[in-house]
Amino acid sequence: MPKAVAQASLFDDSSAAPASDAPGPETATDATPSAAVSPAEAPRAGGYSAKDIEVLEGLEPVRKRPGMYIGGTDERALHHLFAEVLDNAMDEAVAGHAKVIEVRLDAEGVLTVKDDGRGIPVDPHPKHPGKSALEVIMTVLHSGGKFSGKAYETSGGLHGVGVSVVNALSESVEVTAWKDGFEWRQAFSRGKPLGAIEKGAPSRKHGTQIAFRPDHEIFGEGVAFKPARLYRMARSKAYLFGGVEIRWTCDPSRIHDQTPAEAVFRFPNGLADFLAERVKSVETVTPEPFAGRYARPGEAGKVEWAVTWTPAGFGEADGFMQSYCNTVPTPEGGTHEAGFRAALTRGLKQYAELTGEKRGGLITAEDVVAQAGALVSVFISNPEFQGQTKEKLSSSEAQRLVENALRDPFDHWLTAQPKAANALLQFVIERAEERLKRRRDKEVARASATRKLRLPGKLADCSGQATDGTEIFLVEGDSAGGSAKQARDRRTQAILPLRGKILNVASASSDKTGGNKELADLLLALGVQGGGKFREEDLRYERVIIMTDADVDGAHIASLLITFFYRTMPSLIRAGRLYLALPPLFRLSHGGKVVYARDDAHRDELLASEFKGKKPEISRFKGLGEMMPAQLKETTMDPKRRILARVTLPRSEEAVADLVEALMGRKPELRFRFIQENAEFATADLDV
Repeated sequence: MPKAVAQASLFDDSSAAPASDAPGPETATDATPSAAVSPAEAPRAGGYSAKDIEVLEGLEPVRKRPGMYIGGTDERALHHLFAEVLDNAMDEAVAGHAKVIEVRLDAEGVLTVKDDGRGIPVDPHPKHPGKSALEVIMTVLHSGGKFSGKAYETSGGLHGVGVSVVNALSESVEVTAWKDGFEWRQAFSRGKPLGAIEKGAPSRKHGTQIAFRPDHEIFGEGVAFKPARLYRMARSKAYLFGGVEIRWTCDPSRIHDQTPAEAVFRFPNGLADFLAERVKSVETVTPEPFAGRYARPGEAGKVEWAVTWTPAGFGEADGFMQSYCNTVPTPEGGTHEAGFRAALTRGLKQYAELTGEKRGGLITAEDVVAQAGALVSVFISNPEFQGQTKEKLSSSEAQRLVENALRDPFDHWLTAQPKAANALLQFVIERAEERLKRRRDKEVARASATRKLRLPGKLADCSGQATDGTEIFLVEGDSAGGSAKQARDRRTQAILPLRGKILNVASASSDKTGGNKELADLLLALGVQGGGKFREEDLRYERVIIMTDADVDGAHIASLLITFFYRTMPSLIRAGRLYLALPPLFRLSHGGKVVYARDDAHRDELLASEFKGKKPEISRFKGLGEMMPAQLKETTMDPKRRILARVTLPRSEEAVADLVEALMGRKPELRFRFIQENAEFATADLDV
């Protein structure tokens, strides 16, 4: 079976191909001594000279390597264009110059962001004769008014590349500025101006409007913004700054879900409103969340926060923490989150000491945020991010600011309500004791732990004592299980046969799910518990591999298993420990040559390349149980030859949750609507 060079991802933003576990074979070459080459001869000898050095001008680097500026060309990167434009409008609002921001997606897919701020400068730029400041901003990288801190005290767009990158990656951009008593317009295409800036009619308005359509040459044919994602992004910005009103409008023809066509976002209480909406039906440990704002008098430094705790968890997750810097989301956290955790941990430890609770010394930051829903937003001047997409904050100033901002308010909040404070302290101490118990259990040798565990009788466990390097194959049926047991490496590979199609947990009741023996055996074999009690460190294997037949029934069973893992232990998927085996569907042989094909398309590809002009014998495997153990090992189980697809989740999981509910949930009308909306794309797979 031919090896692949890149690893596949299911439910991922990227579209990589499946990959082998092992690195490809290396080729060795003999190095022979050669005479020294003079500098003058070097270009001729190596074929590499000054003429080979390419100089990219203007916005060419962005179009050549968009991933360097927006992180790729997938759906997340596409919507990052909107984030860049919206960040600029929000900077005007935070600076006190804009009060209303309008976001509009029209029927043609053009996205417009308008603010009533100061307007982009239109006067001639001193360093670029003959060009207005507007044109320089739109066509020159690293140009903007946010480097010195004179025009903006705090800002989210600070690299000066944001809007010019949007311009480079859009097939059309039209900028309108209301400035100096007139309306000014200029149009661009793929980063280049279509003409000079035009002075329009007199106007008493002020502000900026940017309308753009992403480039299909960069993002692919049929590229389009998703209204639901734009809606969520706009709403989150309104939560982050109570002094702004964001108006959302979308053409109804663009909407295929429950997203409203019009909405107005204004949240005077900021993050407190955000958290209240998130936990409105959840039982919390304290009656009220800990929320507040802090601003340094006369200095650039603001903090806003809101946090609560719940024993029930937040949906599929035990807890969450969302952080922002200058209204820019930082999904990978950073120094402001570190300061937030440190302040809460120190405050609870001090309260434990004050009340004589000796177990308070056990508390760590992990215990404090384990089942907390937390939001923290900072505004600082000249923040430092890791990368242009600003996903992680690295400014040390932010940590000090957040710690100092929360220290006294948290102490006062605890001492003002002793009953609630004691309940919170005991709740966090319980988390600490659970953590220590898990650590003690983990220190037990695998061999002794295996003897003590009640394992399913049909599990063929591996003999290795360590978790590292081990894997369990979830196999469809006893027949395939028998072949897999003979094909496995007994030291590192375990086999668990499953009885046909497992229960669909997305449509079954919790009682039915809890009483299902097949799922209970699966959890026992893995050594974990489902739901909020799942702990990654309890897993008895490094990899969990779903191995089903390469047909429609096999795909159905795989989808049921993936749904089970997504609903009961999504952390397993997030950690990258769930895989799909990709067994072949066909065996092609001619003479002494044998090749395996994954599917019909791969078979046709092999017939046109490996067996061109020949008529090989083609046999189709009805299932894994029909394969000889040697064949199964060679094609599917041997780490040196096999192909695995890793199951992953995109950064925005809301779309996946909606898709799982639509396809696997209890409402058939959602499946019917999905079929109606996607039937046109499936004609290639139909026999018509």
